[in-house]
Amino acid sequence: MQDRINQKDLARILKEKKKNQDLKLEELENLIKSISDEIIDQLKNNRSVKITSFGTFSAKARYARKAVNPRNIKEIIDISETKVVKFKAGKKLKDSLKS
Repeated sequence: MQDRINQKDLARILKEKKKNQDLKLEELENLIKSISDEIIDQLKNNRSVKITSFGTFSAKARYARKAVNPRNIKEIIDISETKVVKFKAGKKLKDSLKS
């Protein structure tokens, strides 16, 4: 068994579900890609995306800071500000992993 699934695997799993028999595999792959592209676009525009009972994606600024260079611990380097993605799991997702 694989440790992870990719977009095609997810589309194939959804295709096997009875609710999605009328959709082609390619249509499901395109749907998954469209959803992920839209989440990315919303995050770029500083909007969070909440998928009820699954979780919330949000963009957060990681501020500029100084740090120690791991290759040369005597050297201090500047790390510039960047945006990072945060994900907060929803209640249904959290509860499903508890049992």
